[in-house]
Amino acid sequence: MPVAALPVTDRFKEVLDRLSTKSIEDYYNPYQQFDWPDRLDENRLWMSPELLTPYGTRHFEELGEETLIRLSKWESINFYSLNVHGIRELLIEVVNRIHMPGFEVPSDFFHHFIGEENEHMWFFAEFCRRYGGKIYSSTAMRAESDWEPEVENFLVFARILFFEELVDHYNSRMAQDASLCDTVRQVNRIHHQDESRHIAFGRELVTLLHDRMRERIDEERCREVEAYLKRYVVFSVNSLYNPHVYRDAGVPDPLGLRNSLVADELRRPIERRIIRKPLAFFRRTGIFSDEELPVV
Repeated sequence: MPVAALPVTDRFKEVLDRLSTKSIEDYYNPYQQFDWPDRLDENRLWMSPELLTPYGTRHFEELGEETLIRLSKWESINFYSLNVHGIRELLIEVVNRIHMPGFEVPSDFFHHFIGEENEHMWFFAEFCRRYGGKIYSSTAMRAESDWEPEVENFLVFARILFFEELVDHYNSRMAQDASLCDTVRQVNRIHHQDESRHIAFGRELVTLLHDRMRERIDEERCREVEAYLKRYVVFSVNSLYNPHVYRDAGVPDPLGLRNSLVADELRRPIERRIIRKPLAFFRRTGIFSDEELPVV
């Protein structure tokens, strides 16, 4: 069955025109934008304390200030590493669709999107290599079904949107945190500036793709899609808890800490705040029938 064209609306066209114009007006050269210092201060936080994974649990107090400062460095490197891997995967998916039948209308904006995301990947990788000496590895969540073309296209952009909104929660908070150094704040501020456009575009596109998908699959398949996307949400949140980070921060039992934090119910309301916006969007548009998430 051929892929149907997007049910494009006047609103979607207006959003594309506005965001494309904004991309051109706000363009910057990332290779000239940053004044990278030789090193960052190891005696101050590299990430806002409420964004650290032990925050809100007994471990936050038990680890002590010195360990939390070390942890903030490596959680920062892990966060930017997740950006590097996430951006690489989304670039592959968008490039594969840039001239695909059915995506003729957003094709021009995809060019702006690809260029900006490639630059984001560069400066996140540069931060990791300069100040952490490495990029943490990452594993992708495997698909558990052979999806129909409309379902696959919807899931690609729904995953991209969720990833961008998750990241933007951190970016917007750290960009405004005066306790962080200028380099950390600048990286997060610039990324937030670009991601606000990508999120606006993503919400419009995901809504249209969802509408098209619902016309082509039955209710049982829709429930399977919802269940998969909910597992992806939990998988993405859990990727923030990295035992290699805890090891690098000098935690004696890094895997034990990771398991304890993932299981700690005190983290659930904090995680919900982190993903509040994308969950509300998925619920409002009917992508999710409720906000219950699985235990993975």
